[in-house]
Amino acid sequence: MAPEVVGFGEDDVRALAGTRSFERGLGYLDAVSGLEVGEGSVTAVVHGTDVYEVQLTLGGDGLSGWCDCPYGQEGNFCKHCVAVGLTVLRRAKTIPHQRAAARARTSGLEAWLSALSRDELLALVREQVAEDRELRRRLELRAAAARSDLGTVRERIMVLIDPRPFARYGYVEYADAAGYGRQVAEAAAALRALTTDGQAAQAVGLAEEAIRVLGKDYGDIDDSDGVVGQAAAAVAEAHLEACRVARPDPKRLAEWLAGTVLDDSNDVTDLDPLDYADVLGSSGLARMRQLANEAFRSGPSGWAARYLMERLVKAEGEVDALVALHAQDLDPSGATHLLIAEELESAGRADEALAWAERGLRDCATETYIDGRLVDYVCVRYAKAGRAADAVAVRRDRFRHERSLAAYRQLRSAARAADCWEAERAAALATLEEDARREQGGRYGGPVLIDALLDDGDLDAAWREAAGRADDRQWERLADLSREMCPAEALGVYLRLVERSKEPTGDRAYEHLARLLLGARECHRALGTEDPFTAYLAGLRTELKRRRKLMTILDRYGL
Repeated sequence: MAPEVVGFGEDDVRALAGTRSFERGLGYLDAVSGLEVGEGSVTAVVHGTDVYEVQLTLGGDGLSGWCDCPYGQEGNFCKHCVAVGLTVLRRAKTIPHQRAAARARTSGLEAWLSALSRDELLALVREQVAEDRELRRRLELRAAAARSDLGTVRERIMVLIDPRPFARYGYVEYADAAGYGRQVAEAAAALRALTTDGQAAQAVGLAEEAIRVLGKDYGDIDDSDGVVGQAAAAVAEAHLEACRVARPDPKRLAEWLAGTVLDDSNDVTDLDPLDYADVLGSSGLARMRQLANEAFRSGPSGWAARYLMERLVKAEGEVDALVALHAQDLDPSGATHLLIAEELESAGRADEALAWAERGLRDCATETYIDGRLVDYVCVRYAKAGRAADAVAVRRDRFRHERSLAAYRQLRSAARAADCWEAERAAALATLEEDARREQGGRYGGPVLIDALLDDGDLDAAWREAAGRADDRQWERLADLSREMCPAEALGVYLRLVERSKEPTGDRAYEHLARLLLGARECHRALGTEDPFTAYLAGLRTELKRRRKLMTILDRYGL
């Protein structure tokens, strides 16, 4: 019933969040408060490491979520969004009533405002302006723009982008960055309003001044969450919008753009000169190409000069010139070889593209790290050309250098396609066995050999190799895969890991402990010894009873 009433279901939440965030969100169901249901959205507060605001929206494209936690601000459907979504589903029966109440409140507010006289509305606005400084600043800007008071507009925008009121000892700390970012966003809105009000030329000049100030001060801001950078990007967008309306002198605009891009100290805005191509026209682009050539000749290794040259050459469609430019600075990982190959392939020159990719493999053959996308590029094209054995040779060579589970999987896939996995597997496992003897562990501490055997489903061999070698992660994986066929052995692993997991605290640790106990319970059920598990669990709960959050999580899992 819930999906029909609410507009989404648990499967939708899981699909948006992914398994990891979904499972972590389960631990925050008791941390949701202040749930407010609107006609097409839900807002709430989630108490985690900090207090986070969450908004879920149900529109024509389905469910979406926003959260002001760092992960959520990157555009992800985070664990806090999961917690709010599941809370809504739990309260599905009350949603229609709450939506109706929200519609009634909105309708009532509209009716009340419409009934107010001009003097009453003015009094209301003055009251709000007196209480809300941000609202007052926004209205002051709009008023100044409406009466063409550009001096006041400039003054207010400069005040908004001035970081000094937020700086402690000359530095804007993480806790103050969000407040400063909101002010910069206000400045961007004011610049857009200028353009809308017929003063685009003035908006161009003010935006350029604002971008210069932001670039100068950005290095003294802890913008870990990117809120200031996002607001500065809005200022840059306002500049572009104003340029498209005002159509400033193309050569002067080209000089400003080139100067801003080439200024290494200005990394707050990612200006792409080609976004301005329609405004620059042929004369502006020619002037920018001239400036880019001069900068590149004087400092060819500079990132900014190279970026500007690459963008301009690419826009002109000169593939050979772009290849030559890239070839002057080949990255030892093979990333530049891949870039060249992709440019050539896009131009319909597939044979040359593959030759460059193969050259990348040769040039980087002795490197410990090589860009995996380059290896994939070559192997995919070998497979399409019926060169399965060549693809295996490439994967084999990379496996010898990387010795990772990912490289093992890629070798396995290529060798199966070439019908030679049995021989390749024997050689690969021998290599990993030698590494294990030399105590060369995997990424998480245990030998890659055990990861490979588990990935192959060779549990008998994995059990033989695990003794004295496997890390806790590998033991848990082995127990998970073996509990149906070998419940007694798996139970021993789970109980050992439970003992090691009793000390750590926090939601993540408690969720992990609960999963281990679920595995142990499954083993006892398979062995027909559920009573000893019940007694063991009761003792564990008594031992850890002061950890109330753990008790809540165990209750949720039926433990």
